[in-house]
Amino acid sequence: MTEALEELSFFMRDWRQNAIIDFDPQAFDVMAATQQLLETSEPFNVLSGYRTASTNAMLRRRSRGVARNSYHMRGMAADLRMQSRSANQVYHAAASVNGGGVGRYGRSGFVHVDSGPVRTWRR
Repeated sequence: MTEALEELSFFMRDWRQNAIIDFDPQAFDVMAATQQLLETSEPFNVLSGYRTASTNAMLRRRSRGVARNSYHMRGMAADLRMQSRSANQVYHAAASVNGGGVGRYGRSGFVHVDSGPVRTWRR
C-alpha cells in the first residue's frame, strides 16, 4: 500500500475504536469523481468511514438505517456531506459515477457512497 493510501486509511479509521483497515482505493475514486462532477474543490465532511463490528452494532441500536453487514465494516464506504451542495446534489453526482452504492439520507442531510455493487436508495 502506498504512503498516500496509508494516510487516507488512517483518516477514514473508526475513531471510536481508533481502529484502522486498508480502505478500498475504489471508494476514494468514487468520492473523487463525485467531487469533480460537483465542480468544486471543497472537501467532503466525512461523517463515517471504516467501522468496526462493535461500532456498527452500536449505531444499529440507535438507527434503523444502519445495515447489519455494512460496507463500512469492510473499509469500502463513507457517509459524506458538503457545505456548499445539498444532499440531493451530492447523491445525483455520486449515482452518475456508477462506481458502487449510493444512498441519500435526506433527514440527516448526508450521502452514503461505497465501492460495492452499483445500486441506489433514498431514505
